[in-house]
Amino acid sequence: MSGGVDSSVAAHLLAKQDHDVIGVFMRHGEASPAATSMEPPKGYPAGSMESGNASSDSTLDAPCSVLSHKQGCCTATDAEDARRVADKLGIPFYALNFQAEFGQIIDYFVAEYTAGRTPNPCVQCNNWIKFGKLFDYADSVGADFVATGHYARLESRTDGDVALLRGVDAAKDQSYVLFGIRGELLPRMKLPVGHYEKPAIRRIAASLGLRVAEKKDSQEICFVTRGRYDEFVRTRREADTSGKLVTVDGTVVGEHDGIEGFTVGQRKGLGVALGEPKFVVRIEPDTRRVVLGERAALNRCELTAHDCNWIMFDREDASHPEGTRPRRCFAQIRYNAPAQPATMTRLGERRLRIEFDEPQFAVTPGQAVVCYDAEANQRVLGGGWIE
Repeated sequence: MSGGVDSSVAAHLLAKQDHDVIGVFMRHGEASPAATSMEPPKGYPAGSMESGNASSDSTLDAPCSVLSHKQGCCTATDAEDARRVADKLGIPFYALNFQAEFGQIIDYFVAEYTAGRTPNPCVQCNNWIKFGKLFDYADSVGADFVATGHYARLESRTDGDVALLRGVDAAKDQSYVLFGIRGELLPRMKLPVGHYEKPAIRRIAASLGLRVAEKKDSQEICFVTRGRYDEFVRTRREADTSGKLVTVDGTVVGEHDGIEGFTVGQRKGLGVALGEPKFVVRIEPDTRRVVLGERAALNRCELTAHDCNWIMFDREDASHPEGTRPRRCFAQIRYNAPAQPATMTRLGERRLRIEFDEPQFAVTPGQAVVCYDAEANQRVLGGGWIE
């Protein structure tokens, strides 16, 4: 429970289905002694948990009160909103301290930007924490399922597998950021809001009298408090990444403070005026050069990806050695981009090649490419990290 409307209504829908729901707020910002000392409840649903709801657990106020600054989805206000919703629903509520685990996300974020790639920390948070460490916590309290407010759906298939599908609300679909979840965890997941459109979720929240009914969605990366990614990285990078701005023919046109301030496809904020629109077409971490060029230079017909995760593959495909059977799919190269018709080929060492039917703009190293079924562009097959 992040304190937003989606996870709040998700908890309500699960309780309405007679699930025994525990609300959990994941703290991964600044540490506090109170938060660090909190222990997960043992043996739930034993009798000791009966009075452990939000209204009676006074220890929750202390860890929340120290979060006085905005951190996306983990501010003091968010924690209080989540606590009040849990109280309204009559379910237990716990704030868990995942700061140590979340340090991995920050390290990944900094390392990717200083290597000239554009990271996606929200995907890794889902992989490592929300559907990683949170399952460990679920096991520790005897919970059967882990549920979130993501706009995606789960569907049991006739072959016994569970498929991950796009959410009903195409504008809010979040299946892309869930591609890295291990397939064996899908039977233990619940995604109740994925069957609704966002306005319906807000109406449900309003009908319950929840103050979060009209709460705005979080838009920031939670640990970058001021929205300046380059400044955040520079305070943590170990090496100087400043260098030259050059055109595709090698002409030096300026200097920059660090390659972490750029991403492939970027047009604004380049720090140099060239009289006509230029885009970042390449970032060279070895030379620390940022290469600028025309928009046409950003069109790519194919890509390769590494560290691939396959949520689901048809059994007949799984029986073929990797790399021997290309198949049609829809491939999505960023969260807010429409998936495009393509041919995918699984390679060895968890790698993947995508060949698009039409050239794609600004295929960005470090972002994820996610593959969907070719028939309806609904079922997630898997994906990997663009090279």
